[in-house]
Amino acid sequence: MAEITLKGLAHSYVKTPAGASDYAIRQMDHVWHQGGAYALLGPSGCGKSTLLNIISGLLEPSEGEVLFDGHRVNELAPEERNIAQVFQFPVIYDTMTVFDNLAFPLRNMNTPEYRVKPKVLEVADILDLTPLLKRKAKNLTADEKQKVSMGRGLVRDDVTAILFDEPLTVIDPQLKWKLRRKLKEIHERFNITMIYVTHDQLEASTFADKIAVMYDGQVVQFGTPRELFERPAHTFVGYFIGSPGMNFMAVEYRNDQVMFGTQPLPASEALKQAVAAANSANIKLGIRPEFISISTAATTDSVPVQVISVQDLGTYSLLTFKLNEHVFKARLPEGHPPLSEAAFANFDDSKVALYIDEYLVEAGHE
Repeated sequence: MAEITLKGLAHSYVKTPAGASDYAIRQMDHVWHQGGAYALLGPSGCGKSTLLNIISGLLEPSEGEVLFDGHRVNELAPEERNIAQVFQFPVIYDTMTVFDNLAFPLRNMNTPEYRVKPKVLEVADILDLTPLLKRKAKNLTADEKQKVSMGRGLVRDDVTAILFDEPLTVIDPQLKWKLRRKLKEIHERFNITMIYVTHDQLEASTFADKIAVMYDGQVVQFGTPRELFERPAHTFVGYFIGSPGMNFMAVEYRNDQVMFGTQPLPASEALKQAVAAANSANIKLGIRPEFISISTAATTDSVPVQVISVQDLGTYSLLTFKLNEHVFKARLPEGHPPLSEAAFANFDDSKVALYIDEYLVEAGHE
């Protein structure tokens, strides 16, 4: 088991990087605590796989240190770090049986054969592979092969951490949920540090206790799924987490009002003061669709909007509307009264977040 610390870590594929844009991983400090179940979440190209390969030893960082339990491992090869890595596509030997594939890592370490069989049987039972142990791997389905690949990482007792690089890419969508739950069960049983890379927020939330959201080579927020949803620390987190993501309005302070273009917005005194004091031209308010209420009558705290469409999704409806010629989303509860083209929006003041230069500013709330 290991606590993995990234200290001043940065990486560039350019020999002489001239600026931040030349870095795949921008300088970061981060700790993955021993025994935690973590997800590394972000879009393609944000640096997730690069970071995972640095942790595993497949790639040496340009700058900084990787520490396992306080010991620098930058120069250690992957096999010396006792890390198991599961990739997008199964890494198994097609000509071997499932049993021999699972046994291979143990035999490669000269583990006595009397210890190999019990361990293989234990892992096969966990992954529901027992009926397939005598079958050649080439005859397995894609999801069965990936389970074998996972099993090869679990079978070793000396593994300090298991890294998963989008392991369910090739898995049938109907089986993904089952395998995510299986990974969660494995973590609870073995208490191994696990880091799961994905671009899918549902996969991340199902598997992980804490999620590191990556954007443009940086971890912009590290927290529980609930924290990422309720208090996104960066506008990208608000946009990326949730379906649909957070609504954003570029605002400014003018005539003692918080203005969204030509539209004054209802705002608490604390929010007004924070916007007025902001030393930036990049000021945004963010609110999730779930915290916007829509009515047919105006109130003192409402703003007029133009209804574009209402999509019935069964237990709720998704409203698309325009405010000051910008398109936004609101989530309507089941049975919401019909709307005409003209309507009024109310924003839950306690759920409106203030972002300056893309980062959350807590001063926006009383």
